[in-house]
Amino acid sequence: IPWVCLTCSSVHCGRYVNGHAKKHYEDAQIPMTNHKKTEKQEKVQHTVCMDCSSYSTYCYRCDDFVVNDTKLGLVQKVREHLQNLENSAFTSDRHRKRKLLENSSLNSKLLKVNGSTTALCATGLRNLGNTCFMNAILQSLSNIQQFCCYFKELPAVELRNGKTAGRRTYHTRSQGDNNVSLVEEFRKTLCALWQGSQTAFSPESLFYVVWKIMPNFRGYQQQDAHEFMRYLLDHLHLELQGGFNGVSRSVILQESSNLSASNKCCINGASTVVTAIFGGILQNEVNCLICGTESRKFDPFLDLSLDIPSQFRNKRTKNQESGPMCTLRDCLRSFTDLEELDETELYMCHKCKKKQKSTKKFWIQKLPKVLCLHLKRFHWTAYLRNKVDTYVEFPLRGLDMKCYLLEPENSGPESCLYDLVAVVVHHGSGVGSGHYTAYAAHEGRWFHFNDSTVTLTDEETVGKAKAYILFYVERQAKPGAEKL
Repeated sequence: IPWVCLTCSSVHCGRYVNGHAKKHYEDAQIPMTNHKKTEKQEKVQHTVCMDCSSYSTYCYRCDDFVVNDTKLGLVQKVREHLQNLENSAFTSDRHRKRKLLENSSLNSKLLKVNGSTTALCATGLRNLGNTCFMNAILQSLSNIQQFCCYFKELPAVELRNGKTAGRRTYHTRSQGDNNVSLVEEFRKTLCALWQGSQTAFSPESLFYVVWKIMPNFRGYQQQDAHEFMRYLLDHLHLELQGGFNGVSRSVILQESSNLSASNKCCINGASTVVTAIFGGILQNEVNCLICGTESRKFDPFLDLSLDIPSQFRNKRTKNQESGPMCTLRDCLRSFTDLEELDETELYMCHKCKKKQKSTKKFWIQKLPKVLCLHLKRFHWTAYLRNKVDTYVEFPLRGLDMKCYLLEPENSGPESCLYDLVAVVVHHGSGVGSGHYTAYAAHEGRWFHFNDSTVTLTDEETVGKAKAYILFYVERQAKPGAEKL
């Protein structure tokens, strides 16, 4: 993202890398010798630069984003000038696209040859410093259409006080906690993707809000993508329940209820789009092996974490011949099979009135619209957290979940079938290192998202990936078919 130096108006590549304004700040720190300092020179100099994309202003002396302006409002004038340039560029781009549509017959031939226009519709996300874990999750969620569309259709939050009323909202760190909204920054990020921009989008504002409300993710060290996804969904759910930044709770709950009244799965309160899309229900069944007492408990879930069975853990690649191939079905079966709890997990039997040996079994009582499956690739040993690098074969279409249901006879023929929409992959050996990328399907084509780089790919390549998180979307019933 280009930054403009507000000292001399030069536009350079970065805030720190090739940062022109930073050089002004460093020069101002050199003590002046052989000259008596004047009163003006003694005043503290705040060297600032502005992000040409979000119009946020950064001060090197304060080492923070700021909202202060000069007495003459010069910062706001620069901001408005950049907005005018952006609007004129948008208008010319719209005229260019209109001319292209007028020659649609010629363009369609070009599309068939190289597919370049389709490839350009996807926008990458800039890596802000080991933030590939966040980028992979955001790109995956942006391709879950019903979830993504809900946020994109929410009303935009604007700063409605003072001189900023009616102007484009830009995020700054100095606005205070009261104006921090995860939902709003998540909405803006989703809106920026799939708009045809060839320039990668920088999710700085969203990442800053993540820092504010999720202390575990502060800093620039590598994080676990699954852990981030869970924190993100949980906080989106909580914020949507309470309303955010001027958008009333009733409006949000009304939007959420429009999704489907029959598909509510409440986690920590009222249903939201998060629980309506990702929410399912597990039945946890525990049996005392001494007296036979059965205990049942229903637990809501947003994703299922699946162990990779130990007998498959040496199988590293799809084409490796030694040993049987581990499949997603093996992992699901391991999750739902009857299991005898070990000595450290003794069950408190209310009939025996003491802890007893017991068995445990999971059933799925309700399937979600989007089934998120997390393969547990990282395991703690005595001193290290090791990665299970086993290849797990997974279907791209027609994952049948009927045999894992508590009451399969009550499900329609299509309601248990799922098609893959996105895959998050971890490359490397450890959770604190390596790199995350994502594959996702959009309008019938598969894309590979590697931070700011987006490339078209094919199903064969996707099928060979060592999946870490899989997103499956419920297959829609055929027109005219009854859907329960």
